[in-house]
Parts: sequence; structure tokens; C-alpha cells
Amino acid sequence: MTRSRPDGAPPWVLRLERGEDRGLFAEDGAAWTVHAGIPTLVAGIRALLLQALHPGAMAGVHDWSRYSEDPLGRLSGTVRWVLSLTFGAREQVAAELGRVGRFHATVRGEYDAADGSRRSYSAEDADLVEWVHLAFTDAFLVAHTTWGGPIPGGPDAYVSEWETAGRLMGVTRPPVSVSDLHARMDGLLAAGTLCGGERVDDVVRFLRTVPLEGSLRFGYRILFEGAVATIPREYRRLLGLRRSWLPAVTATRLVLFVAQRALGTGPRAHDMARRRLRRLEAAECQRPAS
Repeated sequence: MTRSRPDGAPPWVLRLERGEDRGLFAEDGAAWTVHAGIPTLVAGIRALLLQALHPGAMAGVHDWSRYSEDPLGRLSGTVRWVLSLTFGAREQVAAELGRVGRFHATVRGEYDAADGSRRSYSAEDADLVEWVHLAFTDAFLVAHTTWGGPIPGGPDAYVSEWETAGRLMGVTRPPVSVSDLHARMDGLLAAGTLCGGERVDDVVRFLRTVPLEGSLRFGYRILFEGAVATIPREYRRLLGLRRSWLPAVTATRLVLFVAQRALGTGPRAHDMARRRLRRLEAAECQRPAS
């Protein structure tokens, strides 16, 4: 059984303070800025919606994921992967890639493609890994540009930096600019690779009504509508979704503000990473000049 400290931080977050290198991404660079921001709460919902549009990726979620029984558990696994790669030392990155890779090696089966053919799939298939990377990158970028602050180097810098994560997960040629990212996504849409259907409808219904209570349920519903509001019409049509008549973008900004204050001052992933970097810098300063 894993234990966290009384402040609630899980062990993998605490490990971000350890390690003897600066990790994959520059401190306060594009990836750091986007993944440390509160708009990631919306980005996660948006990414899951978009990922469901690839029938192969959807089959993996349907056949192997525990999202319907333990949605928060599945989400925490995704968060762990993102933040470990972004803020961890290379040893922790390698361990996280190994954890995800061992699971993906077991994920395989068959699905009905958009053209009606029956196809086999593996979570390691290049086309599935690429779509997951594209949907993730677009979701986190759009969420931050909608509700976050400036990105160092601009949106292209984020896509270019996060290309590293795509390559590590097996994407042959990840996009390195926003125009490239959107061209890849729209190309799959135009080719008829993406589609809706009963399984997509199930995911949409579940994500719309994640079992939360009280104010959390109300806040989450607004975040869901905010995510939908940022999805282009062509993709919303496949998802069977329409924009709310409510001012979802403004309401989401208010919910994110409240959520930011509610998180308090406990140790966050980027705070633990900064501790590691300050330790490494202090050790460098103490070394005698050669």
C-alpha cells in the first residue's frame, strides 16, 4: 500500500524533489508553464473527449480502462504521467515510461473502424499513439491559451517542447508547430478516420455526469461545458455535443479561480521540481573550481 505524507501529496510527487539532473524541460519554459497551470483541469476533460473519436483508441479505453468504475483513479494515472515527464529528473521519467509501457504492452484487441472494417489494435500502434498525442497536445494548449497566461516562446514553443514526450511514447514524427498540429488532426478528420458511435456516446455521457457530490459536481459541470466550448464544430458534431447557451468560457474562468484558491499552498509538482533544481545549483556552487 502506498502512503502519502499528512499534507496529502502522493509519493510520486514527493519523488520529483529527488534526482541528479534538471530533467527534460527547462524550468519555467513552455511545457512547465502549461502543465503547472490550473487550466489543466479543463484540458484533461477536453483531451478525453477528443481521444474518444479514434475508434482504435476508444476500443482500448472501453476494453481495458477502469474509467467507469474508478474515473478519478484513471485520471490520477494520466496526471502522474504528464507531471512526471514534465517536472521529473530523467530517472523518474524512465521509471514512469516503463510503468506506462508495461501496461500498454498488454492492451490489445479488435475494433470496428470508421469504414466498417474489423481491425486489430494494440496500444502501441503508431496511429493510436499519434492521435492520443495530438489530442492531448491540442487540449492542453487550447485550455491554457483560453484561461491561462502567456506561454514563454508562444504556442509553437509548447508544441515543439512537448514533441519530446510524443517521441518517448513512440510517435514517429510529432508535430513541432501549431499549424502542423492542426493539419495532422484535420487530416485525420477529413480522411474519415475519426467517428462517433455508441461507445463515444457512452464516454460523453459519463464525462458529462462524473459521479461527484455537492459543489464539486456543479463546478465540474461548468468545466465540462467550458471544454466543449473550445472544441471546433466538426469535432463536436462527431461527439454529439453542442455549445451551451450559457457563457461557458467566462463561467469556467470563475470556477478555475475558485479552484486555484481552494488548492491551498501544499506541495505541487513544479514546487518539488524547483527544490531539486535549487539543490543541484547549490551543489554546483560548492564544487571547487578546477
